[in-house]
Amino acid sequence: MKNVITTRGMAFSALFGALLVVSSYLNIHLGFTPIPISLENLVVMLTGAILGPLYGFISVALVVILTLLGIPLLHGSGGFALLLGPTGGFIWAYPFAALLIGLLVKRVKGRGPLTFVFTFLILELIGSLFLYLPGVPWLAHKAGVSLQKAMVMGCYPYLPGDAVKAALAAIILVPIRQVFPTSRIVGTKQGMTSAK
Repeated sequence: MKNVITTRGMAFSALFGALLVVSSYLNIHLGFTPIPISLENLVVMLTGAILGPLYGFISVALVVILTLLGIPLLHGSGGFALLLGPTGGFIWAYPFAALLIGLLVKRVKGRGPLTFVFTFLILELIGSLFLYLPGVPWLAHKAGVSLQKAMVMGCYPYLPGDAVKAALAAIILVPIRQVFPTSRIVGTKQGMTSAK
């Protein structure tokens, strides 16, 4: 089936994009690293899982592109300096994380504990661990440190919090997807059966 861009889908993409922008202001800076503790990857998880792969990608990619163009959307900053800075590897991965989460979560069916477990695993693997693949090496490059040091600066301290965010997102998503499948939210017929 072809994906069709809908007005409703774009409206929800804009709403979730705005949620990502707001979440970027809610962060805690640690003294030993330029990577803050934030809710951004929680919003990326929810965006991909609720809006699906197409609109999840569009929503997050629009924020990243507009930030690149200089609009101060993420952390109150914009432009190449932010997206090529120490956090850049994580930010560039956000749209692809939303895309992959949307593709995988829509395959999870049911309501029981296994649904929660599979949803949690997808969110943890893609919404957390996947982001470290480009994020940590880029941090090492920008900070001029070894990969091992970059893991200490940009990975290890964040893993417990990421697991909590993935669990929280799964708790939110499982009941929402039963009542509001992606197709109902974005206004397409595609995917109606995937959430039932």
